[in-house]
Amino acid sequence: MLKSIDPATGRELATFPELDEAGIDAAIGRAWAARHGWRDAGAEVRAAIMRSVAGVLRADKQRYAALLTTEMGKPILEAEAEVEKCAWTAVWLADNAARLLADEPTESTASESYVTFQPLGVVLAVMPWNFPFWQAFRAGLPALVAGNAMLLKHSSNVPQSALAIEEAFREAGVPEGVFQTLMIGSGAVERIISDRRVAGVTLTGSEAAGSMVAITAGKALKKSVLELGGSDPFIVLKDADIAAAATVACRARNQNNGQSCIAAKRFIVEEPVADDFEDRLVKAVAALKVGNPMDRGNQVGPLARADLVEDLERQVSDSVRLGARALTGGKRLDGGGYFFEPTVLVNVRPGMPAYHEETFGPVASVIRVKDAEDALRVANDTDFGLGSAIWTSDVERAKQLAERIEAGMVFINGMVASDARLPFGGVKRSGYGRELGSYGIKEFVNIQTVWVGPAKDAAKSPPPPQAE
Repeated sequence: MLKSIDPATGRELATFPELDEAGIDAAIGRAWAARHGWRDAGAEVRAAIMRSVAGVLRADKQRYAALLTTEMGKPILEAEAEVEKCAWTAVWLADNAARLLADEPTESTASESYVTFQPLGVVLAVMPWNFPFWQAFRAGLPALVAGNAMLLKHSSNVPQSALAIEEAFREAGVPEGVFQTLMIGSGAVERIISDRRVAGVTLTGSEAAGSMVAITAGKALKKSVLELGGSDPFIVLKDADIAAAATVACRARNQNNGQSCIAAKRFIVEEPVADDFEDRLVKAVAALKVGNPMDRGNQVGPLARADLVEDLERQVSDSVRLGARALTGGKRLDGGGYFFEPTVLVNVRPGMPAYHEETFGPVASVIRVKDAEDALRVANDTDFGLGSAIWTSDVERAKQLAERIEAGMVFINGMVASDARLPFGGVKRSGYGRELGSYGIKEFVNIQTVWVGPAKDAAKSPPPPQAE
């Protein structure tokens, strides 16, 4: 049974039965049957439907946003922005998919040769709860506009959001079977990936879940894309605009109640400006309004589940026991719901959970370093490699430093964010593959070489490659 619980109150909102084996098989069968019709509909038809998806989202934005807020605790203003971002991305993909997926002429020994991009078929998306709409649309829109059918296995604590996403696609005119929400738990994922009718899988989630999906997909010789955790460094060099850096740092750490893979988590600050940065960051964090996420004046709501509060409480208390200090916050809030105080930890050092682990909640860890080289060392001293930020007045120097950061994304004097126009993803234990941009739209396509004879005059052609 899947349960929807309001994290602001702990009250159960709704329950949903899980699909049985027959139901899962029927859903895969519908996607399998629909895949060729969706592929053959053509890019213009798919683009038109993507624009319709955007229209549906915008027409009912308030209802969708309220659902996100009540089901996982996102502040209502951020929920509205999330729905709008999904709509904007659908339009951008509609406008650009034909260009991004156009055949690419390539010189060879042929009279004509080119590379073309064909959809793989049915793709399974295993999605998390922290951005219930955006994560699913971020993975789903590029795969759909490329001509694939999609099965959505959403996180078990956001079943209402999962059903609303399917409803939006259906209302927009996506054909029967092309996009389906599967009301299932994680135990059914391996069976779906292994089904011969499923061509690939994309997952956003934990390292443990990503490892399981990668193993299963590998055994089945199927394409997989993984977007996993992050412990993003936010480097502040001594020549940075400290006021601007601290303002953005507060938002970068506490957006979505601190529950974001690409949230800045480790604030790595050069010693000469560390006192100033800490003072400004603490004032900004202490001023955040925490409470009912439906109240438009509140900036931080609850964590999504009770166990997340317990995990964060352990990480903070263990770090303090080992020598860190909480300059503000540091504990869960009394009363109903799953609230944790926005927190700034200083004196964070190796050996502490706040240094090594991903803190999935409103906890900022400040780490002092002696210079830029030391900052790079600390930034890369992690198993993760998703996003990162560098703050400095010397942009050319920042570009050189960026090349040495082990992360999929580097933002200079800005907050890490996803953008439909740019590839999104990480390295190391943050996963592999990319979403969005020209690279993301091609993750679930067959990159097909077409060679047309006869061959060119041998005298005018380069020598053939040596046989292997």
